[in-house]
Amino acid sequence: MVAAAISQGYRHIDTAQMYANEAEVGEAIAASGQRDSLFLTTKVWPDNFADGVLQKSVEESLKKLRVDAVDLLLLHWPRFQRPMKETVQALNVVKRRGLARHIGVSNFTVALLREAWSLSDEPLVCNQVEYHPYLDQSPVLKEVRARGMALTAYQPLSLGKVFQDDTLVAIGKAHGKTAGQATLRWLIDQPQVAAIPKTATPARAAENIALDFTLTDIEHKRMDALKRPDGRNLNPPAVAPVWDVA
Repeated sequence: MVAAAISQGYRHIDTAQMYANEAEVGEAIAASGQRDSLFLTTKVWPDNFADGVLQKSVEESLKKLRVDAVDLLLLHWPRFQRPMKETVQALNVVKRRGLARHIGVSNFTVALLREAWSLSDEPLVCNQVEYHPYLDQSPVLKEVRARGMALTAYQPLSLGKVFQDDTLVAIGKAHGKTAGQATLRWLIDQPQVAAIPKTATPARAAENIALDFTLTDIEHKRMDALKRPDGRNLNPPAVAPVWDVA
């Protein structure tokens, strides 16, 4: 699938230590001959957050990925068995050593993001969080925009729920597109927002990247109105923080 995505024009590849697929991703990147044109992200699992352990885990990730550095390295979840300062400083060391061109976080709330910034000597460029029409992420969006960061939306299609949504189906149909394509267009139209849809089929990957259309202001507002209190899908108790409430 990584090889298929690259051949279709995808240039942002997201993986993580926890996904246990870095070696396969690295194999596909090496075979493509496209490393210089790719933006590669991986994430450090909380078990590897201690100083020294974090750096070693990144070195192991780079070997699996067959690269000298990743473009973006994130802390996967805000679960800290040691002081956050130790982890953030270790992340800084990784960047200064040239093992990651940029660093950031994932699943951080506004309060945690502010704390991480206060402890970092290097800029944090991204917060990767669940984001789709059913989940209001306005507090985090406001914070990342104020800091000049990007918000990367995972589960942008809400585990496929968007395809059964009458509003999204209708908006997509108005443009000769699917509900999923309408959702992805809505996301990337927003300032400083990127989206990383996941699929196991080349056909769906091709569909997800075919976003050559424009939503109207009214359509954007209709999609904005879909957010709901129970919209979050992923909330693992072992690692999830107390989420922001909009």
